[in-house]
Amino acid sequence: MKYFLRMSKVTIYTVAEKAGVSISTVSLAINAPHRVSDATRARVVAAAGALGYRTGGRDRTGPTAGTRVAVAAPFSSYATYFRRFSGMLVRARETAIDLTAHDLDSAASAAAPLLDALPARRGIDGLIVMGVPLGSAALRASREAALPLVLIDVLRARPVGDDVPVVLVDDEEGGRLAGAHLSERGHERVLFLGEPQRSEDYISAGMLRIRGLSEHVDVEVVRCDPAADPTPVLLDALRGSRAPTAIVANHDEFAARAYRGLSARGLSVPDDVAIVGYDDGPLAAGMGLTTIRQPLEETGRAALDLLLGAIAGTGAAVRRVDLVPSLVVRESTGGREATPHEPHTLKRNSTTSPSTIV
Repeated sequence: MKYFLRMSKVTIYTVAEKAGVSISTVSLAINAPHRVSDATRARVVAAAGALGYRTGGRDRTGPTAGTRVAVAAPFSSYATYFRRFSGMLVRARETAIDLTAHDLDSAASAAAPLLDALPARRGIDGLIVMGVPLGSAALRASREAALPLVLIDVLRARPVGDDVPVVLVDDEEGGRLAGAHLSERGHERVLFLGEPQRSEDYISAGMLRIRGLSEHVDVEVVRCDPAADPTPVLLDALRGSRAPTAIVANHDEFAARAYRGLSARGLSVPDDVAIVGYDDGPLAAGMGLTTIRQPLEETGRAALDLLLGAIAGTGAAVRRVDLVPSLVVRESTGGREATPHEPHTLKRNSTTSPSTIV
């Protein structure tokens, strides 16, 4: 008589149970062994060996084990996308998730900014695109490939098809915060310093910031190439009896260049002209710039959470996450540094129409 022994499949859960650790610890011991102690790693390796567990190929038994995510953004054009990406890295470092970065051209500098060729290579389980809107072909390719997709900082002027999950920071509210602050300090006319935008196929952050700023002050828009010195165009705009008395820059680097350039020409900040930046990082803190703080790292974490939920099939029906910026007052508008209120997260999902603050 022959006996057949049916062996149950060995999974990461089986190894975790035998080693007396969590599945995330097993993943770390296998994929990032430097992040666990020698004793824990030895215990996991022993358990895996005893059970005959092999990792040749990605393990799909865990909800995100072995997941590979591509992240595409204009990294070389804007440093803020590195900060968003760092939020993803922090979120992913306790798992076996692999993140791959792809650099894109800036949407502002492109005559046709819609991205129609997905940057993901074969073997990618999900895609996050930051700062560049997707065209119809890319959206169709994502659907046909069943490739989970999440956008950050992207608003299309003409939406196509079903909405893709998106994480945004409320740029219009950021403009309102800057405008209200300057109005309270007696400013009536303000320069908005931003990059040229060659296409109207998407709604840029700058467009929304101008809209919010205009609710409190009169706004004159000046454009300057991001790599150029904005001082000449600012000096021209600041001449005359009704010249603006404050500048709001589309990001802190622009604000810092304006600060240095105008100071070198003999103008005093904030006595002759007040300056407000946008984003808030070490540069703004070091120069004493009043700025609008964006929760950049949090946008990255939120987007990765949405994507992993979609990949694992456990995600809720959240289609949009809105994060609220905050005002940080420093010397460039005549104030002392203040600690802003913590931003709230606004979540809108496909089943609930009102916004809820969580």
